Amino acid sequence: MSDITTLLHAAGSGDTAAADRAFALLYAELKLLARSRLRQSGELTLLDTTALVHESYLRIQAQGDAVFPDRGHFLAYAAKAMRTIVVDTVRARQAERRGAGAEHVPLDTAVSARLSHHDEEVLRVHEALDALAAAEPRLAQVVELRYFGGLSEAEIAANLGLTERTVQRDWAKARLFLAMSLR
Repeated sequence: MSDITTLLHAAGSGDTAAADRAFALLYAELKLLARSRLRQSGELTLLDTTALVHESYLRIQAQGDAVFPDRGHFLAYAAKAMRTIVVDTVRARQAERRGAGAEHVPLDTAVSARLSHHDEEVLRVHEALDALAAAEPRLAQVVELRYFGGLSEAEIAANLGLTERTVQRDWAKARLFLAMSLR
């Protein structure tokens, strides 16, 4: 059992020092995950990678009872937390934009239209992924682990107890479902 796995088990038992140490060891990987998440999202949030990592850590800590058997499960959970943070940020920004009836006049209408379109796209992807989770939960897990978690097919297979070929087929099916949902 690796150091990180041992620390994650201790953190699951309530050892906050172990949780902090595990976070410190995984910090670089979480920053890469956040960077990729924000790069995929474009200019949609005011978050930077550090803020996204720290916010996801706070959400994970708030869970308190979350137990992670290994590094892959922790990163998958962190990816899911980052996804919800990005979606929540977009929703909050859209609510602010509606402004309770106040008329907002943008200085540059081209920028406003581009950002609004991108926000809508993020929410459509989120809703399509929720629909996929309702129809095929395993496919949704594969998408979250691969797209949001950045895990390889081998790591996904190990985390879900599947073969790599099954993960490849699930990924292909999920991409097809999402492509059809987003038309």
